[in-house]
Amino acid sequence: MSAATRVLVTGAGGFIGSHLVSFLKNKGFWVRGVDLKHPEFSRSDADEFEILDLRRWDNCLQATRGIEEVYALAADMGGMGFISAHHAQILYNNSLINLHTIEAARVNGVKRYLYTSSACIYPEYLQEEANVTPLKEESAYPAQPQDAYGWEKLVSEILCGHYKSDYGIETRTVRFHNIFGENGTWEGGREKAPAALCRKIATAKLLNAPEIEIWGDGEQTRSFCYINDCVDGIYRLMRSDFSKPLNLGQDRMVTINELADIIAEIAGVKVEKKHIDGPMGVRGRNSDNTKLRDVLGWEPAVSLEDGLSVTYRWIEQQVEQKLSQANTPAATSA
Repeated sequence: MSAATRVLVTGAGGFIGSHLVSFLKNKGFWVRGVDLKHPEFSRSDADEFEILDLRRWDNCLQATRGIEEVYALAADMGGMGFISAHHAQILYNNSLINLHTIEAARVNGVKRYLYTSSACIYPEYLQEEANVTPLKEESAYPAQPQDAYGWEKLVSEILCGHYKSDYGIETRTVRFHNIFGENGTWEGGREKAPAALCRKIATAKLLNAPEIEIWGDGEQTRSFCYINDCVDGIYRLMRSDFSKPLNLGQDRMVTINELADIIAEIAGVKVEKKHIDGPMGVRGRNSDNTKLRDVLGWEPAVSLEDGLSVTYRWIEQQVEQKLSQANTPAATSA
């Protein structure tokens, strides 16, 4: 029996990375996980897990040693509230991570390298209306991402293309469209819209205080993809022979107000929406999955409602536990 393919998942302590590690282990790969931290909500299934700062070249060399394939997920990122307020930090940190990781992969003879990009690379001028035309992969140019996060992702996409043509590394590039699910960040400022709304609605339910806050008028639109579909799509792309950037997301567009209503129905409560000032990102964004279907013969299958049902139940448990801890005698007397 041949030895298992040795793969590296960077960002393995994060939301998508930790799920991907488990998925790849179930597929029979030997997996090394690397991150600044261990997964927060579950034990990693990685064969090895190393705490390394991938902004440093020597750490990237260590991470990629003896590795055949790299899934590059490490990034300094979060929801719109975070990425709209930390442009310099994000551009600096993520540039170092991605420049060093792909070069270390080349030095160490990595054969395949999958880079995780984002729908944030798409031009702002194509996303100014809520009823937006779905974004095709070729719509990335002429380039005009809204923020530093999108610019860095776009440059790293280009870098991967040159590493393939110049050095022969089989690079793959996936553009995520709003991935959500359980065992991810749900508070603290880095959480994304589905997790934030699940937290707000769970809190409203448990405290019997039915008002929740939503940034802007709530009519901004997005599509949301459940984590199980995400890791399946990543794996399928890595195994394919398609080397250009590819969208990965659902193509069902909803408003943030509609998203809140779906979650409230799952929670079994009625909520009042209080619209406040806050960063909203682009007005509308949706994934065109034509090329995804053509290239992989596949597309995400988990409905928004089914994915949110799992996600909401998990986040409600986290909120309930936190509220319970806050109300213990030790906490109240402190």
